[in-house]
Amino acid sequence: MKNPFKKSHNNKTPEGEPLEYTGSGSFLGSKKLLIVAAIATFIIIIIVISESVVIVQAGHRGVVLYVGAVENRVLGEGVHFVIPFAEQVIPLEVRTLKYQAEASAASNDLQQVQTVIALNYHLNPADVNKVYQQLGPDYADRVIAPTIQESVKASVAKYDAEELITKRAIVKDVIANTIRNSLSAKDIVVETIFITDFKFSDAFSNQVEDKVVAYQKYLTELNNLRGIQVVSYHIPLEDKEQSHSSNYHNPNHLDHPYLVHNNKTSLNELDYMKHYYICCHMTHL
Repeated sequence: MKNPFKKSHNNKTPEGEPLEYTGSGSFLGSKKLLIVAAIATFIIIIIVISESVVIVQAGHRGVVLYVGAVENRVLGEGVHFVIPFAEQVIPLEVRTLKYQAEASAASNDLQQVQTVIALNYHLNPADVNKVYQQLGPDYADRVIAPTIQESVKASVAKYDAEELITKRAIVKDVIANTIRNSLSAKDIVVETIFITDFKFSDAFSNQVEDKVVAYQKYLTELNNLRGIQVVSYHIPLEDKEQSHSSNYHNPNHLDHPYLVHNNKTSLNELDYMKHYYICCHMTHL
């Protein structure tokens, strides 16, 4: 007969099968959970640190956004700490940049003019947050391009087409000052402005070329006239009077009284010849 008070050390089931020992299995399961928790904690720490540290590269400034709103501070170059998941940093370049655009306008005498404007500029480092807030990251296409177009149209309309050629330096300064003043009001600093040659229509270019050719022909005829005058000084008085009398009624002769007076051509007569020659030539264009 078994003693009911005696502790049994039988490790078998009532059916006679041995019992499994579960102590070591539960220990291994808890150890795995601790390892997974440690790895997850480490990953979370790495993510938080990476979101807390921001590096602003050289030649840039950082615009800080707090839950989408632009803050009133600008981050300089280097390492900075921000609030993770709440603050975001948008980098904007403040180095010298180049923008080039084609522009067309009408001159004061309604001649179509085309040119290319290229400018070097940079953002004001202290106000990049205002530029981002008011203009956005694509400020060049939003502001610089329209400013160039309007400045060229307003400046070119003050001059005739010929003045755009003869007063190119003055026109360039007027356009440059107009662009510079307009962009500086938006915290964009213009350094230099380059303007290519003005291009006109083919008809106007041909007229300018014909006018230059006519003026060169006038100078040639004027030099020939002066050469004849020099020769006339050496003609004897009797021969000169006879030649003058025989050609008095010939208006095409260089000794005609409209052209020569006392063997000298006056300044007013030369100006008259210049005006008459150019007008006659331009009439046939």
